[in-house]
Amino acid sequence: MENRKKPKVRFQEFKNDWLYCNLKDISDKVTEKNKNNEYTETLTNSAEFGIINQRDFFDKDISNKKSLNGYYIVRNDDFVYNPRISNFAPVGPIKRNKLGRTGVMSPLYYVFRTHNIDKRFLEYFFDSTLWHRFMKLNGDSGARADRFAIKDSVFKEMPIPFPNLAEQKKIGEFLDDLTHAISLHQQELTTLKQTKQGFLQKMFPKEGEKVPEVRFPGFTDDWEQRKLGEVVQIVMGQSPNSENYTDNPNDYILVQGNADMKNNRVVPRVWTTQVTKQAEKGDLILSVRAPVGDIGKTDYDVVLGRGVAAIKGNNFIFQQLGKMKENGYWNRYSTGSTFESINSNDIREALIIIPDVKEQQKIGAFFKQLDDTITLHQRELELLQLTKKAFLQKLFV
Repeated sequence: MENRKKPKVRFQEFKNDWLYCNLKDISDKVTEKNKNNEYTETLTNSAEFGIINQRDFFDKDISNKKSLNGYYIVRNDDFVYNPRISNFAPVGPIKRNKLGRTGVMSPLYYVFRTHNIDKRFLEYFFDSTLWHRFMKLNGDSGARADRFAIKDSVFKEMPIPFPNLAEQKKIGEFLDDLTHAISLHQQELTTLKQTKQGFLQKMFPKEGEKVPEVRFPGFTDDWEQRKLGEVVQIVMGQSPNSENYTDNPNDYILVQGNADMKNNRVVPRVWTTQVTKQAEKGDLILSVRAPVGDIGKTDYDVVLGRGVAAIKGNNFIFQQLGKMKENGYWNRYSTGSTFESINSNDIREALIIIPDVKEQQKIGAFFKQLDDTITLHQRELELLQLTKKAFLQKLFV
């Protein structure tokens, strides 16, 4: 063991330098074959979801049952390296089997069983990016675009931080608590989004009907079918010349498509010195190119590229357009399975069903409050995720 170091962030009761060991010192490669097809559940290692059932991930069986006896057995708490690279895992993910049961995996994976180290500590180390440098220095991602290549004999030499066991456990427990908080916030956010979908189904009329199932007191009149162009002003985008694009936040914000929106809000990404078509703060932004129909709002005055249109509509219209997207209204403008684009006439002629202005305002205000709550939970979740990401880099060396 060598390379004594200390992490940037540390629990105060621990003072000693950390040691390093090699992966081979605290693990053994699993080469246990699935003889006589003793286990039939095929697992996969997903960078995003961890080790899960293959069918759950791909919605079908990829492995051939006849070949399962050549697969490696993966027991509970075994670690698995998947050499497939992705945006989530640029050198491939290493995950721990936490399913509580045994399954099998393709020999393409490197399966290893650990000893003399806290499994949670090691799991979170592999959730960090601190081991990526070793991989990039000793492996190769050039042979196949989707797969990272590193020899087993080299992989086993990976340096692993090795503080005393008490500190390992403390770090694992702390990150477990943070992970649990993230999971709870994710569940709350999912519940809020499902609640909103439920209200959208009940507070807008079903197809062919003129009144919704649930209404605010005092409203009894039928809703009216109108063309969108009859009730809102529409501004189609026109892209500036590309030589006028900048990364200067003092220039005009350019919105070109759904890449410039996140959680139904414009997020400045590209700027321009040339003004073509504009949207004002509070306008709705509709994607008119693939994917057609995505809807957002802008909190800024922006320049509109040709991939979007601005709609001067209220909060009710915003929800109506979101519901149209969810219900597949714009699918009629697709060619085969690929969306191309919609034009100003398509938007103007789109049929919507609306109540009187006062009921629109009431419904719009209700959903705005719900959206604001969802946005708040989304931000809290993202903050927790960023906090965890920062701790993963600072609690290890």
